[in-house]
Amino acid sequence: MAQHTAPRAAADVPGPPGAGPSGATGLSGTDLGGPPGRRGWATRGAGPRGGGRGRGGGNDGDGGSGGNGGNGGSEDEPADDVFGDGRASRSKGIWVPLTALLLGLLLAALDQTIVSTALPTIVSDLGGLDHLSWVVTAYLLAATAATPLWGKLGDMYGRKLLFQGSIVIFLIGSALCGQSQNMGELIAFRALQGLGGGGLIVLSMAIVGDLVAPRDRGRYQGVFGAVFGFTSVLGPLLGGLFVDHLSWRWVFYINLPVGVVALAVIAAALHVPVRRSEHQIDYLGTVLIASVATSLVLMASLGGVTWPWASWRIVALAVLGALLLVGFVLVERRAAEPVIPLGLFRNRTFSLCSVIGFVVGFAMFGALTFLPTFLQVVHGVSPTMSGVRMLPMVGGILIASIGSGQVVSRTGRYREFPLAGTAVTAVGLLLLSMLDENSGTAEMSGYFFVLGFGLGLVMQVLVLIVQNTVDYQDLGVATSGATFFRSIGASFGVSVFGTIFANRLGTELGRALAGRTLPPGFASRVRGDPRAVAELPADVRAAVLHAYAVSISSVFFWAMPIAAFAFLVAWFLKQEPLRETVRAPEPGETIGTNPVERSSLDEVARGLSLLGTRQGRHDLYVRITHLAGLDLLPAAAWLVLRINRYGATDPVLLAEHAKVSLEVLSDATRQLEERHLADRDGNQLVLTAAGREVADRLVHARREALAELLGDWDPGRYRDLSMLLDRLSPQLCGDDADRPQPQHLPHPRDR
Repeated sequence: MAQHTAPRAAADVPGPPGAGPSGATGLSGTDLGGPPGRRGWATRGAGPRGGGRGRGGGNDGDGGSGGNGGNGGSEDEPADDVFGDGRASRSKGIWVPLTALLLGLLLAALDQTIVSTALPTIVSDLGGLDHLSWVVTAYLLAATAATPLWGKLGDMYGRKLLFQGSIVIFLIGSALCGQSQNMGELIAFRALQGLGGGGLIVLSMAIVGDLVAPRDRGRYQGVFGAVFGFTSVLGPLLGGLFVDHLSWRWVFYINLPVGVVALAVIAAALHVPVRRSEHQIDYLGTVLIASVATSLVLMASLGGVTWPWASWRIVALAVLGALLLVGFVLVERRAAEPVIPLGLFRNRTFSLCSVIGFVVGFAMFGALTFLPTFLQVVHGVSPTMSGVRMLPMVGGILIASIGSGQVVSRTGRYREFPLAGTAVTAVGLLLLSMLDENSGTAEMSGYFFVLGFGLGLVMQVLVLIVQNTVDYQDLGVATSGATFFRSIGASFGVSVFGTIFANRLGTELGRALAGRTLPPGFASRVRGDPRAVAELPADVRAAVLHAYAVSISSVFFWAMPIAAFAFLVAWFLKQEPLRETVRAPEPGETIGTNPVERSSLDEVARGLSLLGTRQGRHDLYVRITHLAGLDLLPAAAWLVLRINRYGATDPVLLAEHAKVSLEVLSDATRQLEERHLADRDGNQLVLTAAGREVADRLVHARREALAELLGDWDPGRYRDLSMLLDRLSPQLCGDDADRPQPQHLPHPRDR
């Protein structure tokens, strides 16, 4: 990109790079003292500039070169409570509504995993072992189908109201799940719970964007994404604890007090601007794709269990699913805002990643659903300990997911990870298929870790690969589409695994109980109640445990070819130069099952905010002073932008608050005063006219540096991208995160 070569300001007196001129007023002597006893924040809001939004500005964050000054707040406000667009970031107040949002997200994320260790006990109480998988599938299908609707309805009618509504639906579903008296009721109420859960996930992420500015959005959404990693560990453990010490019904009841607290706090403390935007919601497309998925899942779960595969009912479900799929394609071709734009499938990389993502969801949630049953029934461990023994798998997912994201971010190479991940996943499934009632704890833990590690290697990079290959206008829907197929894969996988398990268990139990004398009705009870196994005579119990072990291990054996197919598909992926904007992965989002629902602009804003902050920690100010055609110390450039952003700055308090070396700040202050870029107003430094011109040039150079990160997404073609750069460039200037360091010290590591 061409360098900025604007004429040098008159006050920009040439000086040797890296050394401030001597003789000017610095931070020595009496300047270091300040008023006795004064301790406060490093900046005041009484800035002379009104060229943009400041502490008292509006909501839009209107940027440009003059977007940083603005009208001040009180002297008692913390410096970092200023975004440049009128929204608070780090003040204590923002964490009250954010905590409520986190609680809502925690509930929805937890319910994806907390049920797994409770399933054997639930089946024993309610019966219906053949339909065990539907307790998980109903939630996943409903949440997946509802996610895009919640996102668009929130845009149209306000996210706060819709978020409160999703909490209410989720809590009603939770209460009814806890009251269920049979498996049919539980499955229906889990679907209701999933409808609310989809809204909790997508709207909590979206409201973060309403509360904080683009420059901080990535950091806060990263915290929210980490909730999924946290709940993947906590869910199985918490479910086991409730079953062991209370009741399986508390797996659902626990949502009620937490949800009520979140609802009350949101009603009182969450104040977000309502910027309504019109959408043409694709209701018919949403219903059709949900119906297609439901038909196929019903066919997979009922075939060979409830009805023979060749029965007219199963054939009818297959035909219905095919007809609904044709209808979905026809509707999507004409929809103004389709659920899945069909044009995306012309992108080979998107199609390949969708297939691989489907397999990842298939394998992950199939394993999470049936491994606790294997541990509790075959090995007789408690629900709590089954959650503990699942930790190696979760640990493998987290380690590989975070590690692969970091490697891709640093090297730009991604093609190897889907290949390695699908291969290791296939090996992990093969190892799980070898488990039986005699397998030791160390052996099982090792196999669990291998499967988790394989899943983690591929989960993190699939969305990244899709984002790297689509045009800007398709970025949001492509991201949603890629995660959508992982969600559908999870639903389908649990269902197929359940069918394989039920079919094989019926056969194996028939062999195990053949010729055995059992009390009347006990044979059918063993088929439906895993706890009944413990009441069998020792010789019969051993045969039945073997039947359960073989049935569950066969699930993983038949899943292995599917993972191997994904490995073959991964060979067709091509390595392409990695866009800078996708080098900011969020591991949490790859672990959750719900589709990511963000616009193209939201995705770019998240990536640029993270990357812009990282840039600031690595010689950014050397670069932008060069781009601006200026000859300033990097610390002086930072200080100019800091003053420009807040209107006025007390250097002494700035050094204390932002933890900037007095030596570095003294040199910077001396240079600004000598070159007449800043004047003293008591203890404050304010910019002169020449200083404001220099600040404008630095902000413009910062914009150029950000624009380079977009690669071939030319902001000149997209007005919203250009406006985003106008907002972000001043917001990412003069922040604490990019504070100057002494030259003899290394820059702070990228935290």
